[in-house]
Amino acid sequence: MRSLTPLEARVLGVLVEKQHTVPDTYPLSLNALVAGCNQKTAREPVIAATDAEVLTAVDGLKSLSLVFEGSGSRVVKFEHNLPRVFNVPAASAALLTVLMLRGPQTSAELRLNSERLHRFADISSVEGFLEEMADKEPARVLKLPKAPGAREPRWVHLLCGEPDLSALPAARDAAGEVGVSAGEIAALKAEQTRLAEELAELRSLVRRMAGELGIDAG
Repeated sequence: MRSLTPLEARVLGVLVEKQHTVPDTYPLSLNALVAGCNQKTAREPVIAATDAEVLTAVDGLKSLSLVFEGSGSRVVKFEHNLPRVFNVPAASAALLTVLMLRGPQTSAELRLNSERLHRFADISSVEGFLEEMADKEPARVLKLPKAPGAREPRWVHLLCGEPDLSALPAARDAAGEVGVSAGEIAALKAEQTRLAEELAELRSLVRRMAGELGIDAG
């Protein structure tokens, strides 16, 4: 299979994303698909594709069996066929989707950003699926070299071919130095919140069990 164009990857990612986040409006009409491609949030880079450009991308994806037109509606709507064509499970499809829509990310960022598409138990689970895709032939993802001063390496998808490493943006702090990205901070905060909730649930369970046993849990 040939490499996808950046806009084809964006269209494919939007279709997978919207299937999970707005299932009531999926399959997507052309208007909804264009809006999803051009939305200002959760997209890197932000683009301004026209209807004609998106239709051209759809035609390219249809030729690869990655997209097809849905039936049963007077308005033409489009569906994706990503898991079957790429032969990947739902978890891997979610990771590919987030990489197509948001660009290179760390495992922690991917776990946070794919929450609405697939819930991963932990970061090691994310890395397991990434490594599986990296070992495929052809490889679907690539672990990038760790940037100077970065805490974790980032991952990038290979659906559009080999990435130009020199063109990839680096996360920088306020002083202009490479450092922890905003996405990594958000991911760490989300993990901290989840662990705190689990701890509170465990404490509650211990107190309840201690009460049933007549033990003072303190």
